[in-house]
Amino acid sequence: MTRTSVILDVDTGIDDAFALLFAARHPKINLLGVTCVDGNTNVDQVIANTLKVLDAAGAGDIPVARGAVKPLLGQSHYAEYVHGADGMGDLGLPDSTRSIDSRTAVELIRDLVEASSDPVTLVPLAPLTNIALFLRAFPETAKKVERIVLMGGSASAGNATPAAEFNVWHDPEAAAIVFQSGVPILMYGLDVFMRPGVTAEEAKSLEASTDPCAQFAGALISAFVERIGSPVTLGDYGAVASVIAPELITTQFFDVVVDTSAGPARGQTIVDRRPPLELEIEPMRLESGAHVEVTLDLDVEGMRNLWLTTIDQHWK
Repeated sequence: MTRTSVILDVDTGIDDAFALLFAARHPKINLLGVTCVDGNTNVDQVIANTLKVLDAAGAGDIPVARGAVKPLLGQSHYAEYVHGADGMGDLGLPDSTRSIDSRTAVELIRDLVEASSDPVTLVPLAPLTNIALFLRAFPETAKKVERIVLMGGSASAGNATPAAEFNVWHDPEAAAIVFQSGVPILMYGLDVFMRPGVTAEEAKSLEASTDPCAQFAGALISAFVERIGSPVTLGDYGAVASVIAPELITTQFFDVVVDTSAGPARGQTIVDRRPPLELEIEPMRLESGAHVEVTLDLDVEGMRNLWLTTIDQHWK
């Protein structure tokens, strides 16, 4: 079986946890390491949450590194109103006994990419601060990255603001660096983010499983249901699934620019969706636009079933 080598960059809240569980358990994913960044909650809480999720997944000795404590510019804006005060639904989970890697996030990414005999895919599910710092600190190593599959942005509306999706809005300058890096990018954004979901009934079935990982996932979903309603989006997981199951998504290449202005569109991913004929006639093109593969549609049931059968191997 061919395995894809992946490094996840996370700000572990509930939907990052869904993605981490999947990445740690799916046989086609070789999870090389996980880097943590300020985002849904502060970076130290992100680390604690990440270690707990890896415990629940029954993961092996996967290195986890501490990354940026705030955006490149400006202040942090947390999403505790969605994820709870601890970023994990306030379940009161016991602390992990896993150790954090002594390297910084950018050092860990560098070392894992350099040491890998196979191409490496970076999968950021969080604000792009760590990834931008890595690209700027180690440009020669960055050339060895096969591609970046990121959860962020939108080809339509935003959620943090009417124009901007949270991860990009949290650190637009970092996002601009990543989009303009020249590394091939697949953007899995808000256009599809909310669509694959799980219900309260499915959460109960997971909690009743004999698999500790499924029990943990079910408890997370139930906590999310209580907080925001049902069904609950699998969110960030879809970006990870796209790496090994590209047949589940529909994509198209567009020129994309990240708005780093101070105005109401700050953090917007401006996606040039004009028809080809208009682009030929109209001389005004996006300045500094990156040619990005953008996810526009997906197989919702395929995405749901892939996650459920990976998390609970007895799922029917």
